[in-house]
Amino acid sequence: MEQNNGRILLVDDESAILRTFRYCLEDQGYRVSTATTAAQAHALLLRQVFDLCFLDLRLGADDGLEVLAQMRLQTPWMRVVIVTAHSAVDSAVDAIQAGAADYLVKPCSPEQLRLAAAKQLEARKMVERLESLEGYVRKPGTDLDSQSPALMAVLQTARQVADTDANILILGESGTGKGELAQAIHRWSKRAKKACVTINCPSLSAELLESELFGHSRGAFTGASESTLGRVSQADGGSLFLDEIGDFPLILQPKLLRFIQDKAYERVGDPVTRQADVRILAATNLNLDEMVRLGRFREDLLYRLNVITLTMPPLRERREDILDLAERFLARFVVEYARPARNFSDGARAALLAYAWPGNIRELRNVIERASIICTEELVQVSHLGLSVHHGTSQPQVGDPLSLEALEKAHISAILASCESLDQAARTLGIDASTLYRKRKQLSL
Repeated sequence: MEQNNGRILLVDDESAILRTFRYCLEDQGYRVSTATTAAQAHALLLRQVFDLCFLDLRLGADDGLEVLAQMRLQTPWMRVVIVTAHSAVDSAVDAIQAGAADYLVKPCSPEQLRLAAAKQLEARKMVERLESLEGYVRKPGTDLDSQSPALMAVLQTARQVADTDANILILGESGTGKGELAQAIHRWSKRAKKACVTINCPSLSAELLESELFGHSRGAFTGASESTLGRVSQADGGSLFLDEIGDFPLILQPKLLRFIQDKAYERVGDPVTRQADVRILAATNLNLDEMVRLGRFREDLLYRLNVITLTMPPLRERREDILDLAERFLARFVVEYARPARNFSDGARAALLAYAWPGNIRELRNVIERASIICTEELVQVSHLGLSVHHGTSQPQVGDPLSLEALEKAHISAILASCESLDQAARTLGIDASTLYRKRKQLSL
């Protein structure tokens, strides 16, 4: 029978019921574990991740409602179905109010049990899908459609390696679509039915990043009021995308290396070693070889990450795609903002093709979004694009007959255009945010 992949825990002090329930659910392809006491259930929850629990309210000497309360704290992601006798339906209603997802009345038929399991596991999958889509709902889904030989070569290689479990490192300038490619590789892989979970490495401190990545137990640190699953566990069976891996804290790199090698990890504040079957996808716009030389990135971690390396070409090297992308963005934004623009003038098209696009697709999308908002006519004109405000139509190069100030202004302006925040731009430039603020005022950026 086809494996359903649902992980179910049965907790009941009647061995005959446990046996019947287990056989019924295993016949449907689910992975089932059983416990006859609260202590056994607690021990299983420490070692394994479950999607669903069927919990008997009358659990010998243990109070089912107290066990439910502990489960809600220990494994808040797990759905719990209360199993009760006719005489305890009122208690089942209390359990629903305490956080249970549903209840079954004993004796129940095999069909009732199977329907209850399918319903709750589908609800759990829906939550996982929503979590994996978080942060991507506003991103265009067709950035990888291309007529560019440079990008088509990358996509061809990506498709060839997608169905393996090899770790993939995606390189490229900021805004080139590295995250979009990572999501596509997951969709093309045999893991596509499971989640592709993203973690943005520069956005958190080392302590918070460890908790976000591996999870934590209740009370592990101040404010840890309940246990959390961690992105690694959420990605079990699927893919984990480490965005901007070059900013991964050096102090945490040994733990990441160990997980990549052994698929083993511990949650913060919890000594129990867990396993997760996860395929690693990583991306960066930094030079990791140079970071290794400077002692800012572990060489052995780099070797583990770049089993396969893909380099996304910048937009200036795939000019065949600029107008197609611009038209797609315009069509989307004029609908979103209810604006009159429908196309580009010949001058606007020429300006789009001539521009250097230091911020790549991200900058193009931002430019078109702005133009769609301010344009009050059917054709977007050059003036609506605002491309000459910071850069002109070509990017100054080292060695051009320019003053140092002009070259510095062009470089800082290009970095600002390609980064999502001032803090990220400051890190890329190797200066602190206050220095970048002064530079912007000094250079009139």
